[in-house]
Amino acid sequence: MSLLSVENLSVSFPTPKGRVNVVDGVSFDLGRERLGIVGESGSGKSMTGRAILRLIRRPGEVTGKITFEGEDLGALSERQMRQMRGAKISMIMQDPRYSLNPVMTIGAQIAEALRTHERLPRAEIKARVREMLEAVRINDPDRVARMYAHELSGGMGQRVMIAMMLIPRPRLLIADEPTSALDVSVQGDVLALINDLVGGSAINPEGMGLILISHDLPLVARYCDRILVMNSGRVVETCAAKDLHKATHPYTRGLLAAVPKMHETRETLPVMERTT
Repeated sequence: MSLLSVENLSVSFPTPKGRVNVVDGVSFDLGRERLGIVGESGSGKSMTGRAILRLIRRPGEVTGKITFEGEDLGALSERQMRQMRGAKISMIMQDPRYSLNPVMTIGAQIAEALRTHERLPRAEIKARVREMLEAVRINDPDRVARMYAHELSGGMGQRVMIAMMLIPRPRLLIADEPTSALDVSVQGDVLALINDLVGGSAINPEGMGLILISHDLPLVARYCDRILVMNSGRVVETCAAKDLHKATHPYTRGLLAAVPKMHETRETLPVMERTT
């Protein structure tokens, strides 16, 4: 049985000319694997991730069926869905500067993510927070737990966000551009960390499924097992990550051609052709 099944998912918003689908009939299944969703800005990648967690609010409308471990998420009450978020499905947002609470210590925020879903003694919560900070490779976790968001670098802030999302030990992690706000020198470290935790670790021995949302095709090809390519809200191509260079759809070929090379010899980079 699939961990996650998405069937004919659509997300629409009203405009003066009528409702417009920003996600249009997306379907896919996910096991305990690493699935990359790629495409340009506005292609519907992030909206797909948010729709899975039922984070689309009115006037947005979501249709289709999303099943997680055999349970229809659309049939859950809002209270039941709040219990699902974090505990079973977690999402890492793009920039930790806008996701962390500036007036709470790092330790308190991570502990809150755990306390929301489990009733544990204070000493055990503190031990779990320390273990999680160590798992995301933060040196001196006790000192960092006493710090505030403004005292963290971008890379450390993203590690803290990963710790916060993973401390309830979810089964599915949705990572929305987890490295877009980071320096190139730490992007690889953060992705390697996510990769290790998804594959199984002391804090989550069973591992989990991963949806990695990104506009960076080479990056996704390195870290994922399978790739969905989205354009204008639709999935235009699906392929194994190792076979991305063999993609046949014109849109995917155009994205690949627009990626600059280390030793670039072209005078100008190709751009995507528009028909509208």
